[in-house]
Amino acid sequence: MRIFKRPIVSIVNDHLIDYPTPINIHYAWNFGFLSAMCLIIQILTGIFLAMHYTPHVDLAFASVEHIMRDVNFGWLLRYIHANGASMFFIVVYIHLFRGLYFGSYTTPRHLVWVVGVLILFLMIMTAFIGYVLPWGQMSLWGATVITNLVSAIPLVGNSIVTWLWGGFSVDNATLNRFFSLHYLLPFVIAAASLVHLVILHQDGSGNPLGVDSSVDKIPMYPYFIIKDLLGLTIFIIFFSFFIYFFPNLLGHSDNYIEANPMVTPAHIVPEWYFLPFYAILRSIPHKLGGVIAMIFAIIVLAFLPWIHSTEIRSSRFRPIYRFLYWSLFACCLILGWIGGMPVEDPYIMIGQIASIYYFIHFLIFLPLLGQIEQFLVEL
Repeated sequence: MRIFKRPIVSIVNDHLIDYPTPINIHYAWNFGFLSAMCLIIQILTGIFLAMHYTPHVDLAFASVEHIMRDVNFGWLLRYIHANGASMFFIVVYIHLFRGLYFGSYTTPRHLVWVVGVLILFLMIMTAFIGYVLPWGQMSLWGATVITNLVSAIPLVGNSIVTWLWGGFSVDNATLNRFFSLHYLLPFVIAAASLVHLVILHQDGSGNPLGVDSSVDKIPMYPYFIIKDLLGLTIFIIFFSFFIYFFPNLLGHSDNYIEANPMVTPAHIVPEWYFLPFYAILRSIPHKLGGVIAMIFAIIVLAFLPWIHSTEIRSSRFRPIYRFLYWSLFACCLILGWIGGMPVEDPYIMIGQIASIYYFIHFLIFLPLLGQIEQFLVEL
């Protein structure tokens, strides 16, 4: 037993106890830990929900009602899982914007950033597939609209859509496939998260000043474990507020109506955490162009380590970048608002302007900003 125990104890000790952590990191660094907690919550509640869920178009909606009404604490499991997806995205988006603000994507942590973007992409896929499983109106029609986008791919698009559906419409085969994938993908995300953590711990965490802190470090336990536990306590209080008082606030009311392929909802929208990307998709009138823009809006984040043009990491020393950062943040909020609005003027024009600015920020402002800052310093 001792042979097998020592490596495990050593790994836990190196990554969670004696791991040297920059002394000046603050609560903005809690969100990586909170992301891991959200993932664990989603996996555990998902496993128990899968024990009672039936992936069949005639029984899926009824099985969800059975979980809510007949299973002991089934309502709690479902509300934790449904709202947990929103909490997961809130935490990850804050974690992402913290990385943008403090330059966490720069060398030597560029691979950590790229793996993080991959995790975000897997999260989006998993959440979309999971949104289909309750088999409400928005589940059916959201799946129909989004999967149809694949048909924009030249030559093979229609064949891929047919393969995704398992037929010629979103039906029972589609629901079975999506259920299987939704059960599998969280474990893929967990594996990617472990890789994310291991790569991070090779060079160590960054810090708010963006400087080398190889000397000024302290062990993670007890200092930062206690800090993370305080953040987790506050997060659980915030999470519980939604579960017990407003469990349906973040969902769409049409999804509490059983799916009916003969009745199209007046306004088909995805969950709130997809809305900025959905707004980019809708802003381009060409179907294939919209799909490419939506996917590239995520991929461009992975190129940040090579797009940026300065060695200064933290926004604290870059006033121009700080202004652009908050402009990007406002742009994302506007895109989220536009994504939930009808496809009509003036929302179309606002969405197009915001989408253009989103790409200008990454493809023009960031590459040129380092040169402008260097010029100002020389003056």
